[in-house]
Amino acid sequence: MSLLKMMNPVTARMYGGMVKRGLASAAPTTKLFINGQFVESKSDKFLDVHNPATNEVVTRVPCATAAEMEAAGSAAVEAFKTWSQTSVLTRQQLMFRYQELIKKNMKELSKLVTLEQGKTYADADGDVLRGLQVVEHCCSVTSLQLGETMPSISRDMDAISYRVPLGVCAGVAPFNFPAMIPLWMFPVAIVSGNTYVFKPSERVPGATMLLMKLLQEAGCPDGVVNVIHGQHEAVNFICDYPAIRAISFVGSDQAGRYIYERGSRNGKRVQSNMGAKNHGVIMPDANKDNTITQLVGAAFGAAGQRCMALSTAVFVGEARNWLPDLVAKAKALKVNAGHEPGADLGPVISPQAKNRIASLVQSGIDEGAECLLDGRDIKVPGYEHGNFIGPTILSDVKPNMKCYTEEIFGPVLVAVSVDTLDDAIELINSNPYGNGTAIFTTNGATARKFTNEIDVGQIGVNVPIPVPLPMFSFTGSRGSFLGDANFYGKSGLNFYTQWKTVTQMWRDSDATPTGTATAMPVMR
Repeated sequence: MSLLKMMNPVTARMYGGMVKRGLASAAPTTKLFINGQFVESKSDKFLDVHNPATNEVVTRVPCATAAEMEAAGSAAVEAFKTWSQTSVLTRQQLMFRYQELIKKNMKELSKLVTLEQGKTYADADGDVLRGLQVVEHCCSVTSLQLGETMPSISRDMDAISYRVPLGVCAGVAPFNFPAMIPLWMFPVAIVSGNTYVFKPSERVPGATMLLMKLLQEAGCPDGVVNVIHGQHEAVNFICDYPAIRAISFVGSDQAGRYIYERGSRNGKRVQSNMGAKNHGVIMPDANKDNTITQLVGAAFGAAGQRCMALSTAVFVGEARNWLPDLVAKAKALKVNAGHEPGADLGPVISPQAKNRIASLVQSGIDEGAECLLDGRDIKVPGYEHGNFIGPTILSDVKPNMKCYTEEIFGPVLVAVSVDTLDDAIELINSNPYGNGTAIFTTNGATARKFTNEIDVGQIGVNVPIPVPLPMFSFTGSRGSFLGDANFYGKSGLNFYTQWKTVTQMWRDSDATPTGTATAMPVMR
């Protein structure tokens, strides 16, 4: 049974049926979401969205016209006038309703993620769940947005500082987490009192559009969140539109630097999460079976298309003797379409991505690395046109090799051998990226030394993908992040708000008596 046929009628109507390759003109179009309305674009430029497992066209995404983008921006400006004045309790109640609707529709969201992005159902469920957790944390806004006071800072004088919304904000999201990363962005912004213009990846619009439908059902007022589609023109609009005060971005280095520089030049706040080369250090004293299992999952899960994928294994000393066991474990993984039972990893996003990954693997071989497991020629019965690459392992990799210096973003693990923990720390700190790293050890002193000396923003000790839960923040650093405030958690709320401080004087001598009130006060 096709994945689309397994969706509920509402979700299926978003697509209108699967369309075979070569019949793109018959594909349904994804709508814009402007001022509370799902709008058919008047654009004459559309982009095909393919199911990565089959390369069938499932929908077509419009490149929004200048007038449509302006309408989205104007709607956000107008909505901010009233939304910014709503009470914190009102915004909190919206988040309560929204998180409940997301819970009820998790399976539908996961199916859309699998259809457009290719993830296995289990991985798609995790994508949605990690985004839901951010929405749940937003329900704590009544505590998160508390300010500071100093009564009687001087005679008859008090000082109060509190956080207020910035205005219209915007987000640009990547293809690899169609649900989680949008939910890192607009819920944090709107619960803080801002309005939003959002551009999902043109490769995976479906989850965002369903999230908009659910947001509308939760009672979000028209214009508070607006969705535009497109590529360069849409990004430039977000960077240049005068009313947009802040931009959130997750994606490639090139796009991240461009948005940071152009947005900052226009006076906007920008938080930009970019590329990574995450290392896992394997000490000889680590729990062997658990470590190998963790490495395989972290390297090959989501077909390696995670900015926190553990793509480089650093074997210290005798731990290098574990490579044959690692290869055997990886070889046992099942590659298939994401909705097929038992699939461990699905396809990569596009034929172009597949070719790039294969090219980087070949570059490693050409430069002297040994290919212990080669998944480039894998065939998946029934999905011969899909973008599949099986688990691939390169050993004897050196830091100057292209397969090490570039982010591969595929199911490829490069293995490096070093003699000591100090060598491992020096290798990682010399790499320009600082998104995440992990160490596998049973020695507390070793773990402490590693966490103290490593210059990476997110560290796992026997945890291969140390993405923080929403009560903390996603704290990638160095070449992996541009900006001053990280995503979600307290830092995320600070990014979307600014301080306002009031110093007020009320003289005791001016106080006047009032009548007695006996009714219970009601807060609204």
